[in-house]
Amino acid sequence: MTPAIDARLPLAKLLPLSLAAFVTILTEALPAGLLAQMAQGLGVSPSAVGQTVTAYAAGSLLAAIPLVALTQRLRRRPLLLTAIAGFVVTNAFTALSHSYALTLVARFIAGVSAGLIWALLAGYAARMVPEHRKGAAIAVAMAGTPLALSLGVPAGTLLGTWTGWRAAFCVMSVLAVALLVWVRAIVPDFAGQTQGKTQEKTQEKTQTQRPASRSALSLPGVRAVLLVVLTFVLAHNLLYTYIASFLATADMSDSIDRVLLTFGIASLFGILIVGVGIDRHLRTLTLASTLLFAVATLMLARAGHAQTLVYASVAAWGLAFGGAATLFQTALAHAAGEATDAAQAVLVTVWNAAIAGGGMIGGVLLDRFSIAAFFPVLLGLLCVTFVTVWLAKSTGFPARHPQNPTEPAHAERSSQ
Repeated sequence: MTPAIDARLPLAKLLPLSLAAFVTILTEALPAGLLAQMAQGLGVSPSAVGQTVTAYAAGSLLAAIPLVALTQRLRRRPLLLTAIAGFVVTNAFTALSHSYALTLVARFIAGVSAGLIWALLAGYAARMVPEHRKGAAIAVAMAGTPLALSLGVPAGTLLGTWTGWRAAFCVMSVLAVALLVWVRAIVPDFAGQTQGKTQEKTQEKTQTQRPASRSALSLPGVRAVLLVVLTFVLAHNLLYTYIASFLATADMSDSIDRVLLTFGIASLFGILIVGVGIDRHLRTLTLASTLLFAVATLMLARAGHAQTLVYASVAAWGLAFGGAATLFQTALAHAAGEATDAAQAVLVTVWNAAIAGGGMIGGVLLDRFSIAAFFPVLLGLLCVTFVTVWLAKSTGFPARHPQNPTEPAHAERSSQ
């Protein structure tokens, strides 16, 4: 392969993965923009609707590692199609349900599909490109995350305001059907983890992957990355799930769609910045994102009824969060090497534990205290994030990653 061809990303094949991330994130986050409408429609409190996010996260949390273990030998594209089909069914069921309990069940099953998709996406994208382009490929696949937050959630909120929240979930089901067709037509299929290699390589990988999650956790740097994921994502979801409640205290309840749009547009810039610099400056970008999120938290805590400051704070928060998924998954891919799929499954579990924790802890803080109690918790979590990244300078978040496949670090990883 020539250097010119080697440098090119297979965008046409990566974009369906990005839409899969879009559908996954939008299905997860949509209740945050429709909190009041869903509460009224289901006859429950806003904090109870917040638990639909928790149920979704719980499905991903409980399913990711077992599903990866059970499906590691299956071909990748049929597995991806099955997970997407789960969104077709569960979003349609959510749209039709008039029972809060049944809605929670549908959300839990949707979370199971999400857990499988998240475990597949980074490894899928990485297998399409050479080693030194993994970060950029994962960035494209993860671009659906800020797009969902920037365009999807505000659009879904607006649609829910105009036509009812059920219509928004119907649209999500139709979008998942379109994604099924696109993935089947464009995305290449890959063998499972123990297939498609020479018999010797297959036997070697089988031996090392049977205790997959334990093996991944024992690798240098993996635990540091997972702790960063837990604290950063927990901080984000505490705020994002209950952003409507915060805006109510600032007399901005009628501005939730515009606030979420501001967050999402800023997130797009965040992922663009990360996509350009991730293969050379992963550590610096992670530290900068954490620090910017902390600054945004302080600004929000002092914003009061100053709407301009609220918008500025939300923009800074979005810029900090936009590339987070790409940063963390790329860091984990570098740290895990051959055990990437198993490590990604653990990451999905930790990520969704943070989402579930955000829904539950935020509900307790909101019911027992007030929205003001969120801010010291957020700052504490972000301090842990920053210190962990700072200390993980040799593994996890090293100052420099290999840039071409001839460098020693790559050679060592390839020989494992």
